Amino acid sequence: MEIEKKFLVKTLPDLEGAQKKSIEQGYLCRKPVLRIRRSNEQYILTYKSNQGFSQKNALQNEEVELPLTEEAYLHLRGKTDGCLIEKTRYVLPLADGLKAELDIFEGKLDGLVFVEVEFESEEQAVRFQPPQWFGEEVSDQECFSNAYLSGLESFEQWEKENGRGRGTVQSRAEK
Repeated sequence: MEIEKKFLVKTLPDLEGAQKKSIEQGYLCRKPVLRIRRSNEQYILTYKSNQGFSQKNALQNEEVELPLTEEAYLHLRGKTDGCLIEKTRYVLPLADGLKAELDIFEGKLDGLVFVEVEFESEEQAVRFQPPQWFGEEVSDQECFSNAYLSGLESFEQWEKENGRGRGTVQSRAEK
C-alpha cells in the first residue's frame, strides 16, 4: 500500500548531501498503472491501482514492485510508445522520520518540479505539516501524475493545458 501527498515547490532546498537518483520511467498502461523504471542501476516493474481506496486525505494505491533485468527493462522500454519521463530525484529527510522526494524533471518535461512524501498511514498523512519550502498541495490533480505526464510531448504542452508556471520553482526559472 502506498500513501502519499504531492506538493508544488516554493523554493529549492539545499540539495547538498541529499541522496540522488537518476530516474527514467515508462508506462505500458496508465489505468491501472503498469510502469517500468530505471533508478540509477536498478530496474523495476510496478503495478499500481487505486481502485477501492479512499483518495480523500492522500493518494492511496495498491502497489506491487518486481525486479527486472536491464535486458527485460530495455525490451519493455520499446513497448512504451514514447510514454517516458526522465527526472532526477533528491531524497531529503523531514521531521518524524519522513522523507521528501523532490523530482526535477528533465528532457521533454524540463522545467517541471514537485515533491512527494510517503506515509505509513492515512492518519500520518492528515497530521503532516509541510516544511516552508513546500508549496500548494496538488495530490488530487491528475496533471501531476507521472502516468499523465508520460503522455505529454513537452513542458510547454503541460503549461498550456494546466496553467503557466504552476509546476515551476522561481529560483529554477531564473537560471
